[in-house]
Amino acid sequence: MSDCLFCKIAAGELPADIVYEDEQVVAFRDLYPKADVHLLLIPREHIPSLNELDASHDALIAHMMRLLPRLAREQGLADGFRTIINTGPGGGQEIFHLHIHLLGGGRLPGFA
Repeated sequence: MSDCLFCKIAAGELPADIVYEDEQVVAFRDLYPKADVHLLLIPREHIPSLNELDASHDALIAHMMRLLPRLAREQGLADGFRTIINTGPGGGQEIFHLHIHLLGGGRLPGFA
């Protein structure tokens, strides 16, 4: 998608503070962090949201889920971390390219 911000980051067309990348995914620091550590993990493939996943994405999603603890450890989050996936406008999604927020460090607010 030529107008997708995250596709442009994954393609190296826009700068980002990248902390990890491989042939399937890119992880970078959020420009507007909500915690001491706030990374975004995105697939290189343009998938608008969780709603568009199908069986062909199973290996990609497994790769992303297994990568999150490693990224957290590398960021010094030995005590734990939070992951968030916003889906659709009603779920708070603002950029329509699947992404997982990895947050940690300090005290994160609870859900009330």
